[in-house]
Amino acid sequence: MIEKSCKITVRYGETDQMGIVNNANYASYYEIGRTQWLRQLGLSYQQMEINGIMMPLIDLYSRYLKPAYYEDELTIKTLVKEIPASRIKFEYFIYNQSNQLINQGYSQQAFVNAETRRPQRAPQYLLELLIPCFDKE
Repeated sequence: MIEKSCKITVRYGETDQMGIVNNANYASYYEIGRTQWLRQLGLSYQQMEINGIMMPLIDLYSRYLKPAYYEDELTIKTLVKEIPASRIKFEYFIYNQSNQLINQGYSQQAFVNAETRRPQRAPQYLLELLIPCFDKE
């Protein structure tokens, strides 16, 4: 399992008139978690796209446990529990500044060749970053 964390502060535009984060924003929070997870491994979505790999969303689940409010500092924990083959599953746990779990979910992205738009295996350079992390367990 590879776990990475990042922090965000809830912006005004992400909330409703009561100052509560709109549920639709959690998918964006998950994207922040994914991109930071990759970046902390030493890779970026942009690098993958330059290398001809796209990662379209194929599955998304979100469970809302407690509300988040304007100016809350949230911690997004992103986990990958398995070495990917043709798709990768990210799990997310979002905590407020009191360390209360407020949301959990997951997304799955497929690896797609940008030129052919066909599914493919996870790129070797990604596997080379991931496998040593799983070997440490």
